[in-house]
Amino acid sequence: MDILVVQHEDGTGPGLVGAALEADGFRLDLRHPWAGRPLPATLADHDALLVLGGAPNCDDDAAAPWLPAVRTLTREAVERGVPYLGICLGAQIAASCLGGRVVRRSRPPELGAVPLRRLPAASGDPVLGAVPDGALAAQWHWDEIADLPPGATPLLTGDDCRHQAFRSGPAAWAVQFHPEVLAADVAPWVASDGPAALAAGADPHAALASVEAAEQQLRAVWTSMSRAWGSVIRTHATTSR
Repeated sequence: MDILVVQHEDGTGPGLVGAALEADGFRLDLRHPWAGRPLPATLADHDALLVLGGAPNCDDDAAAPWLPAVRTLTREAVERGVPYLGICLGAQIAASCLGGRVVRRSRPPELGAVPLRRLPAASGDPVLGAVPDGALAAQWHWDEIADLPPGATPLLTGDDCRHQAFRSGPAAWAVQFHPEVLAADVAPWVASDGPAALAAGADPHAALASVEAAEQQLRAVWTSMSRAWGSVIRTHATTSR
């Protein structure tokens, strides 16, 4: 089974999520549109869509001219019930193109390992239902979802960012955080974004230290979540053929 993976820039690959999916037998069709590898027009040849994070704003088509194609694929996934997972920017793309609203944070960027809280609808959710209350998640974002799309179901929240995870339709999940990263992935972000984060009032070095300290939990919780999403893909592929 093939998963279309949209990577928006170097250094933001599928990481832990991709490793869990590949270990369960899925093939990742990793596309780098910024490097000239185009996206398909439809999801006809894929069983799922994974949209990763990145620096562009979700509506900045000038900086990322492939974003309209990502929106088209995202809408197709939701309309057809094709399993979708949006991570950070991928979550913001889904929220925006499905009728929600994404804004620049008025507070410092949310960075580091941050505890999440379960919302009532998380119980029984096939992807996030097993995420424990208080689970830590790696964060690295300047923008945030202000309003969910109409009909979306909120699943996880946090003290500093209200919309941490939601489901739209039967098989589309979006998470504001980064379930795919560990400290080795975050370290280059500190090097590249550190001065801007400091200027905005955040402490990127403390953020990196918090991710490093939480690695055992991060690996366990988000590998389990990734495998749960894989189970949704497998079920959908089996029943739709």
